[in-house]
Amino acid sequence: MFQLLLRARVTSDGLTLVVRRIILFVLITWVPLLALSALEGHLRDGDVALPFLLDLETHIRFLVVVPLLLAAELVVHRRLLTVTRAFLDRDLISDAEDARFDAAINSAFRLRNSVLAELLLLAFVYGVGVLVVWRHYTALAVPTWYARHSAERYGLDGAGIWYAYVSLPIFQFLLLRWYFRLFIWIRFLWQVSRLELSLVPTHPDQLGGLGFLGSTVFAFSVLLVAHGAMLAAQIANRIFFAGAALPDFKEEIFVTLVFLLCLVFGPLLVFTPQLSRAKRRGLFEYGTLAERYVREFDGKWLRGGAQASEPLMGSADIQSLADMGNSFTVVRTMRLAPIGRDAVLELAACVLVPLMPLLLTVMPVEQLVKKLVGLVL
Repeated sequence: MFQLLLRARVTSDGLTLVVRRIILFVLITWVPLLALSALEGHLRDGDVALPFLLDLETHIRFLVVVPLLLAAELVVHRRLLTVTRAFLDRDLISDAEDARFDAAINSAFRLRNSVLAELLLLAFVYGVGVLVVWRHYTALAVPTWYARHSAERYGLDGAGIWYAYVSLPIFQFLLLRWYFRLFIWIRFLWQVSRLELSLVPTHPDQLGGLGFLGSTVFAFSVLLVAHGAMLAAQIANRIFFAGAALPDFKEEIFVTLVFLLCLVFGPLLVFTPQLSRAKRRGLFEYGTLAERYVREFDGKWLRGGAQASEPLMGSADIQSLADMGNSFTVVRTMRLAPIGRDAVLELAACVLVPLMPLLLTVMPVEQLVKKLVGLVL
């Protein structure tokens, strides 16, 4: 798809021209649905339970989620490029492992540019995503602008044919393509974690020098907002047109949130074994060094080893003892995964914020504002 967009001059090698891509995809996915629904008389009312203009799921999916999925490509591309450079800039990759590190990078690029992989994704979209998942699980069981639903038959209108075989497959393809790219990212991190990294237990980031990986998760914040909006759209349609209530979806919201957080943070756990080994090694080595130093300090200043003319006040030995203690504390408090609580909370908020307007379906605006003010203050 990248090559097609490049030839259409709606992208570049640096994945810029995002606005052009968004306009192109809106023209292909949403505008034809608007025109066909108007021609068939299902734009605002007609004889269907869900007219096109009231279908929140469709509008949010193609006017919000698809643009977010396209914009996320540029964000992730720019931020994750710095990650590969950081491994080298911080001398985490030894000369002996350079070849394997380069091989991991080249393998990731080959997978990202694989035509076969995208053809398989496209086949999966039409064979499973449209004919199975959408038809039997996500399509509303009421007459809509895209289909006539009854006990005897399920037939697509003109707008429904474009929706089912053009717009929806494009949306599902973009989504699956993102999952495939996350797989490439996970695979790359796993390959790097198999290398013998030069971790320093006393590094102030308390991660042996891998602290920069903790910030990589924020590259996926736009992607998580897109998932939150997608979930909110699905729930909204079922609340307004299928008689459901927001509390009916609490398990679905929880499972989606946990899945997305595991998808983003889980890959970072591949470095836990190396961090654990580095911490054990650091505790042993710095413990041995500290033992030697404190014994010499004890013998010099407490057992009469110091010369009578050497002043205690202003001695560098005291500061060195404190520095040794601080170094050992850094090793002892070294973390085993580049995952922080603040990052988890911020990315969880990215998923949940698009769902906040749905709270208005279960409580008045005044009560909602009071609760939010109470949480903030």
